[in-house]
Amino acid sequence: MAELKGMRALRFSAAAGEIGELCCPPYDIISEEQRQAYLARNEHNVIRLELPKGEDPYGEAGRVLSDWMESGIITRDEESLYVYEEEFTAYGQRMKVKGMICRVKLEEFSKGIVLPHEETLSKAKEDRLNLMKATGCNFSQIYSLYIDDGNRTRPRVDALSAGEPQVELTDGDGVTHRLWQCTDAEQIAAIAGDFVDRKLYIADGHHRYETGINYRNWCREQGIAKEGDACDYIMMMLVEMENEGLVVFPTHRLVRDLEKFDLQATLANAEEFFEVSKRDNVAGMESALTEYYNRGEKAFGLYAGGDEWHLLKLKSIDSMTKEMPDCSEALRGLDVSVLHTLVLERTMGIDKANMAAQINLTYTRSFDEAIESVKSGASQCCFILNPTRVTEIRDVAAAGEKMPQKSTYFYPKLITGLVMNKLGE
Repeated sequence: MAELKGMRALRFSAAAGEIGELCCPPYDIISEEQRQAYLARNEHNVIRLELPKGEDPYGEAGRVLSDWMESGIITRDEESLYVYEEEFTAYGQRMKVKGMICRVKLEEFSKGIVLPHEETLSKAKEDRLNLMKATGCNFSQIYSLYIDDGNRTRPRVDALSAGEPQVELTDGDGVTHRLWQCTDAEQIAAIAGDFVDRKLYIADGHHRYETGINYRNWCREQGIAKEGDACDYIMMMLVEMENEGLVVFPTHRLVRDLEKFDLQATLANAEEFFEVSKRDNVAGMESALTEYYNRGEKAFGLYAGGDEWHLLKLKSIDSMTKEMPDCSEALRGLDVSVLHTLVLERTMGIDKANMAAQINLTYTRSFDEAIESVKSGASQCCFILNPTRVTEIRDVAAAGEKMPQKSTYFYPKLITGLVMNKLGE
C-alpha cells in the first residue's frame, strides 16, 4: 500500500512579501540570469533555498532557512493536506490539472508500491542529497500519478477545493496556481484510506525520490533518525492518472561532437528499419509528426540543416522484438526506445553509457531550440519526437522497467515555494 500522511508544511508569511514574488520553477530549468531576476524582485524568493550559490551553497541554504524560520519569514502550518491546481494553455487549449500535496512514505522500488519510469543521472542526486543534509527539508514536490478505481478520491478532492483558494497566483508563463488547505483529520484519513491498495507512478522527480531514500538511509547511519521518523516520508503531489489536464511534452534529442557524422550514411543505414522520406519546410515538421502520432505509428523527424528534413517511419515493431528480446512489449513500443535502439545506438554508435554521460547527446523540449542548435552549428543534427502517452508511462512502470533518461516532460512543472516539507522539528 502507499502510505499517505498530512504535513506541517513550511509556508511564507505575509512578512516575506507577495507570494507571486516568492515562488519559482524547479531548480533544474532555471538559468543563472533567471535566478538573479527572481532575487532582484524579492530577496526572500525560495530560489535562495532551492538553488543556492557561492563558496558554501548548501551551508548557506541551511543558514537562510534557519534565519527565515526564526524571524517569521517562514512559518509552520498545523497538520494539513493541500489541494493544488494549475490552469494553463497547451496545444492551443486552456486546461486544468488538480491533485493533492501530502507526505508519502518512502519505499524501495523493489517493493512495487512506488514505481519509477525513467533512469536517473548520479550528478543530480548528489547535489540534491547535499542540499537535504544541510537543510533537512523538501522544497519541491515529487509529481506522482495514481489510478482511482471506483472514483473514490476525485469527489473528495473536488469537495476540498469547492470554495475560494487560500492562495492564487499567475506566473510569468501564464500558468495560474491555486492552493487549498485541509486541516480536518477525518478527511485527511479518508483520503489516505483510499490508497490502501494503490500504487504510485512517479511522473517527475525521480532524482528527488531516490535522494529521499539516500537521505533517510544516511540519517539512520548517522544515528540521527530511526524507523518511523520524519525522514521516512517525502513530499508528493498526487494526480489521478485519468485527469483530463495531464499533458506530456516530448523531449527532443540533439547530437553533437561526433567524430564522423555523415547524414547520408545515417539515412542509408536507417532504411533497414525505417521508411525514409525527404520533406521540405521545417516549420511543418511538428504537425506532420502529429498525424503519425494520432494513427499510433512510430515516426521521427531528423534535421541536419537548411530548410529540409527527413521523416523516419518505423516499418515494423517486430524489429524491436529482435533488438530488445528481454524487455516488455511496453518498453519496446516506446518511440524513445525505437529511436535510441535502432538509430542512436545501432546506426550512429551512441551507446547507453554515452547517452547517460551526455557526451554526444543533449536534450530539449523546445522544437525551436532544437532547430536553432543545428542551424548555429552547436549540434550536428537533432531528432524531433512525439510525446510519450501517459498510459505508456504506466505500463512501463508496471512492468518494473525504466525508460531512458529524459523520456517525458510533464507540463506545466509544479511551482516551488507554495509549501515546503521540514523533515523534523
